[in-house]
Order: sequence, then C-alpha cells, then structure tokens
Amino acid sequence: MHAPRYLQSGVTDALKRKMVFVGGPRQVGKTTFALAFLGRDADATHPAYLNWDHPAVPPRLRRAELPAGEPLLLLDEIHKYSRWRNLLKGIYDTEKSSRRIIVTGSARLDYYRKGGDSLAGRYRYFRLHPFSLRELSRRPSRSDLEALLKFGGFPEPLFAQNEAEHRIWRRDRISRVIREDLRDLEHVREISLIEHLTDMLPSKVGSPLSVKSLREELQIDHKTAERWLQILENLYVCFRVSPYGPPRVRAVKKAGKLYLWDWSSVESEGPRFENLVACQLLKYCHWVEDTQGYSMELRYLRDTDRREVDFVVLKDRKPMFAVECKSGEKAIGPALRYFAERTPIPRFYQTHLGERHYSTGKVTVVPFIKLCEDLELP
Repeated sequence: MHAPRYLQSGVTDALKRKMVFVGGPRQVGKTTFALAFLGRDADATHPAYLNWDHPAVPPRLRRAELPAGEPLLLLDEIHKYSRWRNLLKGIYDTEKSSRRIIVTGSARLDYYRKGGDSLAGRYRYFRLHPFSLRELSRRPSRSDLEALLKFGGFPEPLFAQNEAEHRIWRRDRISRVIREDLRDLEHVREISLIEHLTDMLPSKVGSPLSVKSLREELQIDHKTAERWLQILENLYVCFRVSPYGPPRVRAVKKAGKLYLWDWSSVESEGPRFENLVACQLLKYCHWVEDTQGYSMELRYLRDTDRREVDFVVLKDRKPMFAVECKSGEKAIGPALRYFAERTPIPRFYQTHLGERHYSTGKVTVVPFIKLCEDLELP
C-alpha cells in the first residue's frame, strides 16, 4: 500500500464546497485515487462507486436512484452519456447539501467538460499526473530514480518493474488510446497513420519540433499534421513546450519542443532524462494551478544563435526559475551563464544524474533528487 497521492489534500479541501472532477491520462490511477476517498479498502464493488460502463448503473442514474446512506458518490465515465452535464447538474443541485461527488474519466472528460457551461461554478477540476520521485518516497534513493527512468511513472509498470510486462503494457495502452479514446473524440479515418505518428514521437523528444518533417514523412499537409498533434495532446500522449522570449535576448518565437507523458518510451538516456524532468515540471505547474489558482507556464529558452536552456517555469507570466538537464556531471554550460546575465530569470539550475552540488552566482548545479527536494516538487 502506497502513501496518498499528491492531490489528496487539495481534493479533500475542494470537496467541502463543490464537486471534484479528476482527469488525466489513461491508466494513471484516477479510479484508484478516487476510491481511496470511499475508504482505505474500497474497491469497484463499493455501493457508492457508480461506473457508467456497468449495465445496471445508467438506468439507476437516469432515474436518480442513488445509494442510500452514502455521503460521497464516485461517478466514473459518466461523460459517455450524451446528456451527462444536465444529469450531473440535477444530481448535484439536489444532493449537494448531503453528499459530496467525485467524477472521474479519461481524456474524454477533459474534452467534453469544455463544451458547455451548464456546470459552471459547480466543480473544481484536478489533473492527476503519473508518479514522480517524491511521490515514491519523501527520501527517494538512487534506485527509486533508476526505476522511474526505466519504467515511467504510470502505476502498473512502475510497481511491477517487469520488463516484458512493461513492453506489453506500453503497446496496449497506446493501442487503446488510439483505437478507443480517439474514435470517441474525433472523426479520423487515418488511424494507421496516427499510429505511425505516435511511433515517430519518441525520437523527436527534446529538440525543437519540425512539423514540416512530420508532414513530409507522413505525406500529409501541414494543417493535418498540426491537428493530429493537437489530438494526441488532448489524449495525453504528448505535450509541447513553447519558447520563452524575454527582453534583451533574440529568442526564437515559434518552434515548440515535444515530450511524452510516458517517458519510458524514449530510448536514449539524455532525452529520456530531459523528458522525465519536463513531466516533473509540468506536474508542478498543474498542481499549483489546480490547488492555488495561479497561472503557470512551462516554457524553454532558445535564441537565434542556438543557445538553449531546457525549461523556464513562469508564475503569472513572471519567470520563477530555469532548469537545464545534463545526464552526466558536466561543467556549467555556457548558455546558462549567458542567459543568467541577460534575463530576468532569478534562478538557474543545471540538474544531472550524478552527485555534484555547488553554486556559482545565479546558477546552481544540483542532482535531480536534490532539485526535487529543494523546489518541493510534488
């Protein structure tokens, strides 16, 4: 049994006032996380767990037949019902004085909740991310980091730590995302080409993404390539990081960098570590947004002379810190020193997989385990 997930206290607090929606990637552990609110030993047989995919549940919910004596309801996959917003609005408005409600779902929940305002003001939305280093342990070890790098942050492969099962899980997850979630969300006929695109993405991690090269390899137009990338972002397959353009720096403005939610798909050690750091920083940004209400952005910094820093985290449009990733214990990169002198970014970190830890001016060289601790990353 593992410690409560990082969103536990935020969701507990939000439930006192509103419904809570929990979204995130397929198989990230949303249902398991939500079941914990029903009790430590709660499982899918608990009477307050109502899954729309169970044949007995839809007719009961449409008739508003709710389990008696249950102060918390967990509604899973209810967004598969075409009139789910009105149904949920009626349940909440009737029951809010006596019950709390958690709604869980995959990418479809996030997609469909944006399509109307009938639930406006009635819920808080939280994004559940894969496991990160400090979720595994408040005092993570080198072996924790190695397991996270190798198996990714999704619960099933991470805790099983079986290489064959991991390969099978990874293949099946992408297949289900493309062949189930995609078909529900979008009218796309070229499923095999989108599968080809997902196969290409791990090799694109960490470098400015050329949509032109994707378009040429897939033999599609630019508009279609952009649309397919956006679909894969909506499905929590990948995410893009846009450039940051501070004053006094001739920063690039357009080309984004691409990362995967499952960094274990990236073969090379350097890009895989960079992808892990990207996911950790995006998790931090979403956590601050969802629990504290600040506007957070994850960007990167690159100028026209190709000097680059991997990540910049902004809070309400103001830079908080920048992070450069190195898989080995290397000297401070010249780009870090250059941007430290010319940008308003207050803190620069060069993080790595080794042991060295020292500071020079605005730049700190720090092991990744220590970085997560110092920044109190979730």
